[in-house]
Amino acid sequence: MQPSPSLPAIPLPAGIRTRHIDDINGLRMHVLEAGFETPGRPCLLLLHGFPELAFSWRRVMPALAEAGYHVIAPDQRGYGRTTGWDVNYDGDLASFRLLNLVRDALGLVSAFGYRTVDAVVGHDFGSSVAAWCAVVRPDVFRSVVLMSAPFAGPPQLAFNTADAPSKPQFDDPVHRELAALPRPRKHYQWYYSTREANADMHHAPQGLHDFLRAYYHHKSADWKDNKPYPLKSWSVNELAKLPTYYVMDLAKNMAETVAEEMPSAGIIAANKWLPDRELAFYSAEYERTGFQGGLQWYRCGTSGVFTAELETWSGRTIDVPSCFISGSHDWGIYQRPGVYEAMQASTCTRMLGCHLVDGAGHWVQQEQPAEVSRLLLQFLRRAGPSAPR
Repeated sequence: MQPSPSLPAIPLPAGIRTRHIDDINGLRMHVLEAGFETPGRPCLLLLHGFPELAFSWRRVMPALAEAGYHVIAPDQRGYGRTTGWDVNYDGDLASFRLLNLVRDALGLVSAFGYRTVDAVVGHDFGSSVAAWCAVVRPDVFRSVVLMSAPFAGPPQLAFNTADAPSKPQFDDPVHRELAALPRPRKHYQWYYSTREANADMHHAPQGLHDFLRAYYHHKSADWKDNKPYPLKSWSVNELAKLPTYYVMDLAKNMAETVAEEMPSAGIIAANKWLPDRELAFYSAEYERTGFQGGLQWYRCGTSGVFTAELETWSGRTIDVPSCFISGSHDWGIYQRPGVYEAMQASTCTRMLGCHLVDGAGHWVQQEQPAEVSRLLLQFLRRAGPSAPR
């Protein structure tokens, strides 16, 4: 089914169509689709992050379809033209937890008639969903590509505590320590979990369009101070080295934070990876929906409420073929100290490559789509032949 006539057309390249799929785990899911003309193709599932949409894959989908794949990219739960999720801060938080997002992905590919998917590819928070797809259902998701957000593995159960009980849970002191710095700070994920965050961005003083322009610019290779390096530990002095879009000034919200890095009119006009006419689609969609759906994902993580069910997979690794792709100017590689290294050493047992793409920051598939497409196809060839549908 096509989107409502009241919604504007999506500025998509030739060969990509938009449609809705009903009854996906309680959702009416909006998807972009390429390579749909020929039945029986192997399937690729592309999962976006925050604050993006299925639209973020528009420049890699044609190349993947041309290589012979049926490519499916949904607006995930909480985003865009997918409906059926609770828009309220005080609504059903549990529906946004990672295992239910995996259930969304599984239901979508099943609705398309696939019992296996050649690869699930996730960017940013979509990387976490893709990783959990590979942990929970490796029989369905036969390989996984993680982009811009390394995977730490399932949370560990307390071990050998029968005679030496584990320490009681307590709040992470790093947040109090950040707030006590001479220049007081706060971590963006905990800010995103506050009641105020959605309105701060949705009703940004500079306007939502300019908010998104500054946000995307600040985390891209276009912002010249994005020169990431590994941090030594999850500690106040190390975290304080992160850019302000990750570790913010305590008194500022995200709209105020990125407004300080708003690019000039000349830089905006020269932007080829996200020209204003394409940014206008993002801003129109978020003007309509707000940001709370995506922010609920962060709340699931920072609250710790759903950690216990993830501990069911404690000690499990990703054993399907995997790879990691990020921009070389992306601080997301290192924002959780040690995770990038652990992912390669132990979390992913069949890691076929880690690629840091020149000329890209956090939005790697938008900033450098040709290189990302090449790396994805290279990985798919190495990961093995397609399974029957």
